[in-house]
Amino acid sequence: MPLPCIRDWTTAEIQEIYQSPLLELIHRAGVVHREHFNPAEVQLCHLISIKTGGCPEDCRYCAQSSRYQTSVDAQPMMQVEEVLNLAQEAAKQGASRICLGAAWREVRDSPQFDRVLEMIKSITAMGVEVCCCLGMLNPRQADKLAEAGLYAYNHNLDTSPEYYPTIITSRTYADRLKTLDAVENSGISVCCGGIIGMGESIEDRVRLLQVLANRKKHPESVPINLLIAIPGTPLQDQAPISVWEFIRMIATTRIVLPASMVRLSAGRLHLTLEQQALCFLAGANSIFYGEKLLTVENSDIDADQYMLELFGLKPRPPFIKPSGQIDTCTSMTS
Repeated sequence: MPLPCIRDWTTAEIQEIYQSPLLELIHRAGVVHREHFNPAEVQLCHLISIKTGGCPEDCRYCAQSSRYQTSVDAQPMMQVEEVLNLAQEAAKQGASRICLGAAWREVRDSPQFDRVLEMIKSITAMGVEVCCCLGMLNPRQADKLAEAGLYAYNHNLDTSPEYYPTIITSRTYADRLKTLDAVENSGISVCCGGIIGMGESIEDRVRLLQVLANRKKHPESVPINLLIAIPGTPLQDQAPISVWEFIRMIATTRIVLPASMVRLSAGRLHLTLEQQALCFLAGANSIFYGEKLLTVENSDIDADQYMLELFGLKPRPPFIKPSGQIDTCTSMTS
């Protein structure tokens, strides 16, 4: 069946894919993956929290919100030298992308922002990609990040426009889209995905993918997160979803965003080797690499190195543009 124009996906079309027989869905996604990527390569991303805790936002899943009583305390922003040492160590261990995250609502023109620009320049000089997640930003700030050499900017939509107000009220969906536009217009790659398992419906997952797939350009990278229910947050008692729903989401993302990196993000620690293998077969080709994801535990490096060797996967080199920033209709078939 020919795939529709990538800027004209309907929710019904994406939902039909999502709910197709699981083995057929994984196979179809694997075929699409091989048309756009080397299936033996996986991008290894290392995340450094350069400013932890004290965020004024009310994201109901987040341990770093100042509105909730969690185990995370607000900490001062890290110094440049400390971040560079961590980045250098991660690069030595195989990471090709260093992601810098700050618990900010938005970027402010300040000495702290200048410090981030210095980090970007220095880490890029190491020969690895740099991605930042700093909250909302305006076009002028995006241009400054681009001038510093920033490769990618992460700003997740989290869920569908309809379910979003259930999860976050301190900023709107339109605010998030506005930041994505500023990043895209600056020439920086967009990294944008979501979280599943927050009580959303299948229709909400489908709508998230529809919003991403119908943008003028597909995101360069799409992180798919499994909710980690953090004690003290409003979602602390949220029941976990089936791993099969996660694999369906990975496969559907690969099909509707064929040339984007699809990243296994938060929650991977709770997947078995066999379950991760199915995710890679379904089109995932990026992971967070390192023992910590902001404030939660991640798979340790030795375990990941064993997994990569077992599966015959090798690290994807940095600065390879995906075949992918597709912005026209495609004749690709399933």
